[in-house]
Amino acid sequence: MLKIDYTNVMSDIIGERDGILEEEFYEYTHIVQEIHEKIHEEREKSFYFTKLPYQDTTNIKLLANQIRENFDYFVVIGIGGSALGNQMLQDAINGPYYNDFQFPKLYILDNVDPEKFGSILDMIDLRKTVFNVITKSGSTVETIANFSIIYTTLKETLGENYKNHLIFTTDPEKGFLRKFGMQEGITMLDIPPEVGGRFSVLSPVGLLSAAVCGIDIDSLLEGAKKADNLCMQTSNVFENPAYLIGLIHYIACEKKGKSISVMMPYLERLSSFVDWYRQLWAESLGKEGFGQTPLKAIGTIDQHSQIQLFREGPKDKIITFLKVENSLRDFKIPSEIPSDISYLSGHTLKEILDIELLGTRAALTKSKVPNLTITIDQLNPYNLGMLIYIYELATGFTGYLYKINPFDQPAVEEGKNFAYGLMGRKGYEDKLREFKELDKEKYILQVD
Repeated sequence: MLKIDYTNVMSDIIGERDGILEEEFYEYTHIVQEIHEKIHEEREKSFYFTKLPYQDTTNIKLLANQIRENFDYFVVIGIGGSALGNQMLQDAINGPYYNDFQFPKLYILDNVDPEKFGSILDMIDLRKTVFNVITKSGSTVETIANFSIIYTTLKETLGENYKNHLIFTTDPEKGFLRKFGMQEGITMLDIPPEVGGRFSVLSPVGLLSAAVCGIDIDSLLEGAKKADNLCMQTSNVFENPAYLIGLIHYIACEKKGKSISVMMPYLERLSSFVDWYRQLWAESLGKEGFGQTPLKAIGTIDQHSQIQLFREGPKDKIITFLKVENSLRDFKIPSEIPSDISYLSGHTLKEILDIELLGTRAALTKSKVPNLTITIDQLNPYNLGMLIYIYELATGFTGYLYKINPFDQPAVEEGKNFAYGLMGRKGYEDKLREFKELDKEKYILQVD
Protein backbone atom coordinates (compact mmCIF):
# COMPACT_ATOMS: atom_id res chain seq x y z
CA MET A 1 0.00 0.00 0.00
CA LEU A 2 1.17 3.50 -0.86
CA LYS A 3 -0.73 6.69 -0.02
CA ILE A 4 0.04 10.33 -0.87
CA ASP A 5 -1.52 12.97 1.39
CA TYR A 6 -1.04 16.35 -0.27
CA THR A 7 -3.58 18.24 1.86
CA ASN A 8 -0.96 20.60 3.24
CA VAL A 9 0.25 21.83 -0.14
CA MET A 10 -3.19 23.19 -1.02
CA SER A 11 -4.10 26.87 -0.85
CA ASP A 12 -7.23 26.37 1.25
CA ILE A 13 -4.97 24.99 4.00
CA ILE A 14 -1.84 27.20 3.83
CA GLY A 15 -3.02 30.17 1.73
CA GLU A 16 -2.59 31.18 -1.90
CA ARG A 17 0.88 32.65 -1.49
CA ASP A 18 2.43 29.30 -0.56
CA GLY A 19 -0.26 26.78 -1.49
CA ILE A 20 -1.55 25.43 -4.78
CA LEU A 21 -5.02 26.27 -6.02
CA GLU A 22 -6.97 23.26 -7.24
CA GLU A 23 -7.59 24.99 -10.56
CA GLU A 24 -3.82 25.30 -11.04
CA PHE A 25 -3.67 21.53 -11.49
CA TYR A 26 -6.28 21.74 -14.24
CA GLU A 27 -4.25 24.38 -16.11
CA TYR A 28 -1.79 21.62 -16.99
CA THR A 29 -4.31 18.99 -18.12
CA HIS A 30 -3.43 19.19 -21.81
CA ILE A 31 0.32 19.46 -21.16
CA VAL A 32 0.22 16.42 -18.88
CA GLN A 33 -1.72 14.48 -21.51
CA GLU A 34 0.88 15.36 -24.15
CA ILE A 35 3.72 14.28 -21.87
CA HIS A 36 1.87 11.06 -21.00
CA GLU A 37 1.59 10.21 -24.70
CA LYS A 38 5.24 11.08 -25.26
CA ILE A 39 6.31 8.80 -22.41
CA HIS A 40 4.41 5.93 -24.03
CA GLU A 41 6.15 6.67 -27.31
CA GLU A 42 9.58 6.66 -25.64
CA ARG A 43 9.30 3.49 -23.57
CA GLU A 44 11.82 1.86 -25.92
CA LYS A 45 14.11 4.91 -25.71
CA SER A 46 14.50 7.52 -22.97
CA PHE A 47 11.87 5.95 -20.72
CA TYR A 48 13.19 2.41 -21.13
CA PHE A 49 13.61 2.23 -17.36
CA THR A 50 9.82 1.77 -17.21
CA LYS A 51 10.29 -1.66 -18.82
CA LEU A 52 12.81 -2.93 -16.27
CA PRO A 53 10.11 -4.38 -13.98
CA TYR A 54 9.38 -7.00 -16.67
CA GLN A 55 12.92 -8.39 -17.04
CA ASP A 56 13.89 -12.02 -16.47
CA THR A 57 15.96 -12.28 -13.27
CA THR A 58 16.92 -15.97 -13.62
CA ASN A 59 20.60 -15.40 -14.44
CA ILE A 60 21.02 -12.73 -11.78
CA LYS A 61 19.62 -15.03 -9.09
CA LEU A 62 21.78 -17.96 -10.24
CA LEU A 63 24.90 -15.79 -10.10
CA ALA A 64 23.89 -14.39 -6.71
CA ASN A 65 23.43 -17.90 -5.30
CA GLN A 66 26.89 -18.92 -6.53
CA ILE A 67 28.39 -15.89 -4.81
CA ARG A 68 26.51 -16.56 -1.57
CA GLU A 69 27.76 -20.15 -1.52
CA ASN A 70 31.42 -19.38 -2.25
CA PHE A 71 32.27 -15.92 -0.93
CA ASP A 72 32.05 -13.94 2.30
CA TYR A 73 32.41 -10.42 0.90
CA PHE A 74 30.82 -8.58 -2.00
CA VAL A 75 32.30 -5.21 -2.95
CA VAL A 76 30.59 -2.88 -5.41
CA ILE A 77 33.02 -0.58 -7.23
CA GLY A 78 31.02 2.26 -8.75
CA ILE A 79 29.95 5.85 -8.21
CA GLY A 80 26.74 7.87 -8.48
CA GLY A 81 23.95 5.82 -9.99
CA SER A 82 26.22 2.77 -9.98
CA ALA A 83 26.51 2.89 -6.19
CA LEU A 84 23.72 4.88 -4.54
CA GLY A 85 20.99 2.48 -5.59
CA ASN A 86 22.90 -0.49 -4.21
CA GLN A 87 23.31 1.20 -0.84
CA MET A 88 19.68 2.31 -0.84
CA LEU A 89 18.32 -1.20 -1.41
CA GLN A 90 20.61 -2.66 1.21
CA ASP A 91 19.84 -0.12 3.94
CA ALA A 92 16.09 -0.06 3.29
CA ILE A 93 15.53 -3.81 3.34
CA ASN A 94 18.42 -5.26 5.35
CA GLY A 95 19.18 -2.24 7.52
CA PRO A 96 22.40 -0.27 7.94
CA TYR A 97 23.92 -2.81 10.36
CA TYR A 98 23.54 -5.88 8.14
CA ASN A 99 27.31 -6.36 7.88
CA ASP A 100 27.61 -6.74 11.65
CA PHE A 101 25.59 -9.96 11.63
CA GLN A 102 25.30 -11.42 8.12
CA PHE A 103 27.30 -12.85 5.21
CA PRO A 104 28.12 -12.10 2.48
CA LYS A 105 29.01 -8.65 3.75
CA LEU A 106 28.40 -5.80 1.32
CA TYR A 107 30.75 -2.86 0.89
CA ILE A 108 30.37 0.04 -1.54
CA LEU A 109 33.59 1.52 -2.89
CA ASP A 110 32.25 4.74 -4.40
CA ASN A 111 35.07 7.25 -4.05
CA VAL A 112 38.76 7.61 -4.71
CA ASP A 113 39.34 8.67 -1.13
CA PRO A 114 42.41 6.60 -0.20
CA GLU A 115 41.34 6.36 3.44
CA LYS A 116 38.01 4.80 2.49
CA PHE A 117 39.68 2.54 -0.06
CA GLY A 118 42.19 1.31 2.49
CA SER A 119 39.58 0.82 5.20
CA ILE A 120 37.51 -1.46 2.99
CA LEU A 121 40.58 -3.50 2.05
CA ASP A 122 41.34 -3.84 5.76
CA MET A 123 37.90 -5.34 6.42
CA ILE A 124 37.87 -8.00 3.69
CA ASP A 125 39.76 -11.13 2.74
CA LEU A 126 40.65 -10.93 -0.97
CA ARG A 127 40.45 -14.70 -1.31
CA LYS A 128 36.83 -14.63 -0.16
CA THR A 129 35.73 -11.49 -2.01
CA VAL A 130 33.93 -10.77 -5.28
CA PHE A 131 34.28 -7.28 -6.76
CA ASN A 132 31.40 -6.05 -8.90
CA VAL A 133 32.76 -3.24 -11.10
CA ILE A 134 29.86 -1.12 -12.36
CA THR A 135 30.16 1.58 -15.01
CA LYS A 136 27.95 1.90 -18.05
CA SER A 137 30.51 3.83 -20.08
CA GLY A 138 33.28 1.51 -18.94
CA SER A 139 35.55 4.50 -18.38
CA THR A 140 34.30 6.37 -15.29
CA VAL A 141 37.52 7.75 -13.80
CA GLU A 142 36.91 6.96 -10.14
CA THR A 143 35.58 3.48 -10.84
CA ILE A 144 38.37 2.52 -13.21
CA ALA A 145 41.03 3.97 -10.88
CA ASN A 146 39.78 1.82 -8.00
CA PHE A 147 39.40 -1.19 -10.27
CA SER A 148 42.95 -0.88 -11.57
CA ILE A 149 44.36 -1.20 -8.06
CA ILE A 150 42.05 -4.10 -7.19
CA TYR A 151 42.89 -5.83 -10.48
CA THR A 152 46.63 -5.63 -9.85
CA THR A 153 46.26 -6.71 -6.22
CA LEU A 154 44.07 -9.68 -7.16
CA LYS A 155 46.54 -10.85 -9.82
CA GLU A 156 49.45 -10.58 -7.39
CA THR A 157 47.55 -12.49 -4.72
CA LEU A 158 45.60 -15.07 -6.73
CA GLY A 159 47.31 -15.38 -10.07
CA GLU A 160 45.06 -16.33 -12.97
CA ASN A 161 42.32 -17.28 -10.52
CA TYR A 162 41.70 -13.54 -10.10
CA LYS A 163 39.04 -13.73 -12.84
CA ASN A 164 36.71 -15.63 -10.52
CA HIS A 165 36.69 -12.66 -8.17
CA LEU A 166 35.48 -10.07 -10.69
CA ILE A 167 32.10 -9.30 -12.23
CA PHE A 168 31.66 -6.43 -14.68
CA THR A 169 28.31 -4.67 -15.08
CA THR A 170 28.55 -2.41 -18.10
CA ASP A 171 27.30 -1.56 -21.59
CA PRO A 172 26.58 -4.75 -23.59
CA GLU A 173 28.70 -3.74 -26.57
CA LYS A 174 31.15 -0.89 -26.01
CA GLY A 175 33.57 0.64 -23.56
CA PHE A 176 36.87 -0.38 -21.98
CA LEU A 177 35.29 -2.65 -19.39
CA ARG A 178 33.34 -4.64 -21.99
CA LYS A 179 36.43 -5.05 -24.19
CA PHE A 180 38.69 -6.02 -21.28
CA GLY A 181 36.12 -8.40 -19.82
CA MET A 182 35.75 -10.24 -23.11
CA GLN A 183 39.52 -10.54 -23.50
CA GLU A 184 39.99 -11.89 -19.99
CA GLY A 185 36.89 -14.10 -19.81
CA ILE A 186 35.37 -12.23 -16.87
CA THR A 187 31.70 -12.70 -15.96
CA MET A 188 29.66 -9.75 -17.21
CA LEU A 189 26.16 -8.37 -16.79
CA ASP A 190 24.55 -5.92 -19.19
CA ILE A 191 23.22 -2.46 -18.44
CA PRO A 192 20.52 -1.71 -21.03
CA PRO A 193 22.00 0.95 -23.33
CA GLU A 194 18.87 3.10 -23.05
CA VAL A 195 19.02 3.28 -19.23
CA GLY A 196 21.07 6.03 -17.60
CA GLY A 197 22.98 5.40 -14.39
CA ARG A 198 20.66 7.20 -11.99
CA PHE A 199 17.67 5.30 -13.42
CA SER A 200 19.42 1.92 -13.31
CA VAL A 201 18.81 0.61 -9.78
CA LEU A 202 16.17 -1.87 -11.02
CA SER A 203 18.58 -3.23 -13.64
CA PRO A 204 21.49 -5.63 -12.93
CA VAL A 205 23.27 -2.56 -11.51
CA GLY A 206 21.26 -2.80 -8.30
CA LEU A 207 19.67 -6.23 -8.49
CA LEU A 208 22.82 -8.33 -8.20
CA SER A 209 24.04 -6.90 -4.90
CA ALA A 210 20.47 -7.02 -3.58
CA ALA A 211 20.10 -10.70 -4.50
CA VAL A 212 23.53 -11.52 -3.06
CA CYS A 213 22.38 -10.05 0.26
CA GLY A 214 19.15 -12.03 0.29
CA ILE A 215 16.69 -9.38 -0.93
CA ASP A 216 13.72 -10.72 -2.90
CA ILE A 217 14.38 -8.96 -6.21
CA ASP A 218 11.32 -10.48 -7.86
CA SER A 219 9.11 -8.88 -5.22
CA LEU A 220 10.98 -5.62 -5.74
CA LEU A 221 10.18 -5.74 -9.45
CA GLU A 222 6.58 -6.77 -8.77
CA GLY A 223 6.12 -3.57 -6.81
CA ALA A 224 7.61 -1.55 -9.65
CA LYS A 225 5.36 -3.41 -12.09
CA LYS A 226 2.32 -2.48 -10.01
CA ALA A 227 3.35 1.18 -10.17
CA ASP A 228 3.96 0.95 -13.92
CA ASN A 229 0.53 -0.55 -14.55
CA LEU A 230 -1.08 2.22 -12.55
CA CYS A 231 0.91 5.15 -13.94
CA MET A 232 0.76 4.10 -17.58
CA GLN A 233 -3.02 3.79 -17.54
CA THR A 234 -3.94 7.42 -16.94
CA SER A 235 -2.74 10.98 -17.35
CA ASN A 236 -5.08 12.15 -14.58
CA VAL A 237 -2.71 13.59 -11.98
CA PHE A 238 -5.19 12.82 -9.19
CA GLU A 239 -4.92 9.13 -10.04
CA ASN A 240 -1.28 8.94 -11.15
CA PRO A 241 1.12 9.15 -8.17
CA ALA A 242 4.21 9.94 -10.26
CA TYR A 243 2.53 12.77 -12.15
CA LEU A 244 0.99 14.11 -8.93
CA ILE A 245 4.37 14.31 -7.20
CA GLY A 246 5.99 15.87 -10.27
CA LEU A 247 3.31 18.49 -10.90
CA ILE A 248 3.11 19.50 -7.23
CA HIS A 249 6.85 20.15 -7.14
CA TYR A 250 6.82 21.91 -10.50
CA ILE A 251 4.03 24.32 -9.52
CA ALA A 252 5.53 24.84 -6.06
CA CYS A 253 8.87 25.78 -7.61
CA GLU A 254 7.77 27.79 -10.63
CA LYS A 255 4.74 29.58 -9.17
CA LYS A 256 5.35 29.64 -5.42
CA GLY A 257 9.12 30.04 -5.26
CA LYS A 258 9.78 26.71 -3.52
CA SER A 259 13.21 26.08 -5.00
CA ILE A 260 14.26 23.54 -2.35
CA SER A 261 12.72 20.06 -2.13
CA VAL A 262 13.24 18.52 1.32
CA MET A 263 12.72 14.78 1.78
CA MET A 264 12.34 13.72 5.41
CA PRO A 265 11.75 10.04 6.19
CA TYR A 266 10.62 9.01 9.65
CA LEU A 267 12.50 5.73 9.51
CA GLU A 268 16.27 5.70 9.31
CA ARG A 269 16.30 2.71 6.96
CA LEU A 270 15.14 5.19 4.30
CA SER A 271 18.08 7.53 4.85
CA SER A 272 19.90 6.15 1.80
CA PHE A 273 16.69 6.43 -0.23
CA VAL A 274 17.01 10.19 0.19
CA ASP A 275 20.64 10.06 -0.99
CA TRP A 276 19.47 8.19 -4.07
CA TYR A 277 16.61 10.68 -4.60
CA ARG A 278 18.99 13.64 -4.34
CA GLN A 279 21.03 12.48 -7.31
CA LEU A 280 17.93 11.56 -9.29
CA TRP A 281 16.24 14.94 -8.75
CA ALA A 282 19.33 17.18 -8.91
CA GLU A 283 21.17 15.67 -11.87
CA SER A 284 18.02 15.18 -13.93
CA LEU A 285 16.32 18.54 -13.40
CA GLY A 286 19.10 21.02 -12.59
CA LYS A 287 19.56 22.43 -16.08
CA GLU A 288 19.20 25.68 -18.01
CA GLY A 289 18.40 27.61 -14.84
CA PHE A 290 15.62 25.22 -13.81
CA GLY A 291 15.21 22.64 -11.08
CA GLN A 292 14.93 22.35 -7.33
CA THR A 293 17.72 21.74 -4.85
CA PRO A 294 17.00 18.45 -3.05
CA LEU A 295 17.78 18.51 0.66
CA LYS A 296 18.00 15.64 3.13
CA ALA A 297 16.46 15.59 6.59
CA ILE A 298 15.80 12.66 8.93
CA GLY A 299 12.98 12.47 11.47
CA THR A 300 13.21 12.93 14.38
CA ILE A 301 16.90 13.86 14.27
CA ASP A 302 16.52 16.98 12.15
CA GLN A 303 13.64 18.31 14.22
CA HIS A 304 16.47 19.38 16.48
CA SER A 305 18.50 21.05 13.74
CA GLN A 306 16.85 21.98 10.43
CA ILE A 307 13.17 22.50 11.36
CA GLN A 308 14.00 25.91 12.86
CA LEU A 309 15.18 26.98 9.40
CA PHE A 310 12.30 25.30 7.60
CA ARG A 311 9.72 27.16 9.72
CA GLU A 312 11.26 30.59 10.20
CA GLY A 313 13.86 30.83 7.45
CA PRO A 314 13.26 31.69 3.78
CA LYS A 315 9.91 30.42 2.45
CA ASP A 316 11.59 28.51 -0.36
CA LYS A 317 10.95 24.89 0.65
CA ILE A 318 8.46 22.11 0.06
CA ILE A 319 8.73 19.11 2.40
CA THR A 320 8.00 15.46 1.63
CA PHE A 321 7.59 13.24 4.67
CA LEU A 322 8.07 9.49 4.22
CA LYS A 323 6.16 7.39 6.75
CA VAL A 324 6.09 3.63 7.34
CA GLU A 325 2.99 2.52 9.23
CA ASN A 326 4.33 -0.75 10.64
CA SER A 327 7.90 -1.19 11.83
CA LEU A 328 9.53 -4.60 11.99
CA ARG A 329 9.80 -4.34 15.76
CA ASP A 330 8.94 -1.96 18.58
CA PHE A 331 9.76 -1.26 22.23
CA LYS A 332 7.32 -0.21 24.92
CA ILE A 333 8.20 2.32 27.59
CA PRO A 334 7.54 0.75 31.01
CA SER A 335 5.07 2.15 33.53
CA GLU A 336 7.57 2.16 36.40
CA ILE A 337 9.30 5.40 35.49
CA PRO A 338 9.68 8.71 37.42
CA SER A 339 6.45 10.70 37.69
CA ASP A 340 7.94 13.72 35.92
CA ILE A 341 8.14 11.70 32.70
CA SER A 342 5.08 9.53 33.30
CA TYR A 343 3.42 10.96 30.16
CA LEU A 344 5.68 8.58 28.24
CA SER A 345 4.43 5.53 30.10
CA GLY A 346 2.74 2.93 27.93
CA HIS A 347 3.81 4.48 24.65
CA THR A 348 6.06 2.63 22.24
CA LEU A 349 9.02 4.12 20.41
CA LYS A 350 7.15 3.77 17.10
CA GLU A 351 4.17 5.65 18.55
CA ILE A 352 6.45 8.46 19.63
CA LEU A 353 8.10 8.50 16.20
CA ASP A 354 4.69 8.82 14.53
CA ILE A 355 3.53 11.47 17.01
CA GLU A 356 6.69 13.49 16.37
CA LEU A 357 5.93 13.39 12.64
CA LEU A 358 2.40 14.64 13.27
CA GLY A 359 3.67 17.44 15.49
CA THR A 360 6.34 18.51 13.01
CA ARG A 361 3.87 18.42 10.14
CA ALA A 362 1.37 20.54 12.07
CA ALA A 363 4.06 23.06 13.01
CA LEU A 364 5.17 23.41 9.39
CA THR A 365 1.57 23.75 8.21
CA LYS A 366 0.99 26.46 10.83
CA SER A 367 3.98 28.29 9.35
CA LYS A 368 2.47 27.81 5.87
CA VAL A 369 5.30 25.58 4.69
CA PRO A 370 3.85 23.25 2.01
CA ASN A 371 4.29 19.58 2.90
CA LEU A 372 3.05 16.24 1.68
CA THR A 373 3.22 12.82 3.31
CA ILE A 374 3.87 9.56 1.47
CA THR A 375 2.90 6.53 3.54
CA ILE A 376 3.60 2.86 2.95
CA ASP A 377 2.17 0.17 5.21
CA GLN A 378 5.54 -1.56 5.65
CA LEU A 379 9.04 -1.31 4.29
CA ASN A 380 9.42 -4.41 2.15
CA PRO A 381 10.80 -5.07 -1.36
CA TYR A 382 7.37 -4.76 -2.99
CA ASN A 383 6.61 -1.32 -1.56
CA LEU A 384 10.16 -0.14 -2.11
CA GLY A 385 9.90 -1.18 -5.76
CA MET A 386 6.74 0.93 -6.10
CA LEU A 387 8.41 3.92 -4.47
CA ILE A 388 11.51 3.68 -6.67
CA TYR A 389 9.51 3.43 -9.87
CA ILE A 390 7.18 6.30 -8.93
CA TYR A 391 10.07 8.66 -8.21
CA GLU A 392 11.94 7.70 -11.37
CA LEU A 393 8.85 8.35 -13.48
CA ALA A 394 8.06 11.54 -11.56
CA THR A 395 11.56 12.79 -12.38
CA GLY A 396 11.31 12.09 -16.10
CA PHE A 397 7.81 13.58 -16.21
CA THR A 398 8.92 16.74 -14.38
CA GLY A 399 11.82 17.19 -16.76
CA TYR A 400 9.35 17.30 -19.62
CA LEU A 401 7.27 19.87 -17.73
CA TYR A 402 10.41 22.02 -17.67
CA LYS A 403 10.98 21.21 -21.36
CA ILE A 404 14.49 19.98 -20.63
CA ASN A 405 16.21 16.63 -21.17
CA PRO A 406 16.10 14.87 -17.78
CA PHE A 407 18.34 12.05 -18.98
CA ASP A 408 21.63 13.82 -19.67
CA GLN A 409 24.14 15.58 -17.37
CA PRO A 410 26.21 18.03 -19.42
CA ALA A 411 27.52 19.94 -16.41
CA VAL A 412 28.87 16.72 -14.94
CA GLU A 413 30.64 15.88 -18.19
CA GLU A 414 32.42 19.26 -18.17
CA GLY A 415 34.02 18.50 -14.82
CA LYS A 416 35.07 15.07 -16.04
CA ASN A 417 36.68 16.62 -19.11
CA PHE A 418 38.73 19.03 -17.00
CA ALA A 419 39.84 16.07 -14.87
CA TYR A 420 40.88 14.15 -17.98
CA GLY A 421 42.99 17.11 -19.06
CA LEU A 422 44.66 17.37 -15.65
CA MET A 423 45.48 13.65 -15.70
CA GLY A 424 47.06 13.94 -19.14
CA ARG A 425 44.54 11.92 -21.09
CA LYS A 426 45.18 12.12 -24.81
CA GLY A 427 42.72 14.35 -26.66
CA TYR A 428 41.98 16.62 -23.70
CA GLU A 429 44.83 19.10 -24.07
CA ASP A 430 42.39 21.94 -24.81
CA LYS A 431 40.57 21.28 -21.55
CA LEU A 432 43.86 21.48 -19.66
CA ARG A 433 44.60 24.87 -21.21
CA GLU A 434 41.07 26.06 -20.42
CA PHE A 435 41.46 24.87 -16.84
CA LYS A 436 44.64 26.87 -16.38
CA GLU A 437 42.80 29.98 -17.54
CA LEU A 438 40.02 29.40 -15.01
CA ASP A 439 42.01 28.24 -11.99
CA LYS A 440 43.75 31.45 -10.87
CA GLU A 441 44.07 30.91 -7.09
CA LYS A 442 44.21 34.70 -6.71
CA TYR A 443 42.50 35.26 -3.36
CA ILE A 444 43.77 32.88 -0.66
CA LEU A 445 43.83 32.92 3.11
CA GLN A 446 46.28 30.49 4.66
CA VAL A 447 46.52 29.80 8.38
CA ASP A 448 49.50 27.82 9.67
